[in-house]
Amino acid sequence: MQTIVPYLTVKNAPEAIDFYVKALGAKEVSRAPAEDGRILHADLSINGGSVFVMDEFPEHAVQGMGHTVHAATPERPAPVAVVVNYDAPAKIDNAYRRAVDAGCNGVMEPQDTFWNARFAILHDPYGHQWMLNATLPAKN
Repeated sequence: MQTIVPYLTVKNAPEAIDFYVKALGAKEVSRAPAEDGRILHADLSINGGSVFVMDEFPEHAVQGMGHTVHAATPERPAPVAVVVNYDAPAKIDNAYRRAVDAGCNGVMEPQDTFWNARFAILHDPYGHQWMLNATLPAKN
């Protein structure tokens, strides 16, 4: 397992998981549903990396923290982004187009950057920002 795994809290995790499969090419590794159908935990693989997803459970405060984790929304987006690294710059354009066609909001179209990467930014309908990144070949 990778050493850091993003854990996304969403409203309607079953729908979000289906969306991530369509938009980001995610593969569902596992899913643990609650009795009411909400998702306690799901493990998705996106481009070889793990992303965990769960429904929000506002009726349960996180013990010892005094609050519950609320799902991000487009109106109240998550304060962090998820970066998906690709092994080839051409894959950024295809991944970006696929995600936009599936319903992501394109924020920054794919472009070559001053930090030597092909890079793009998307917002998904669940309030999460995705950055697509691939290192450009070295210039001789």
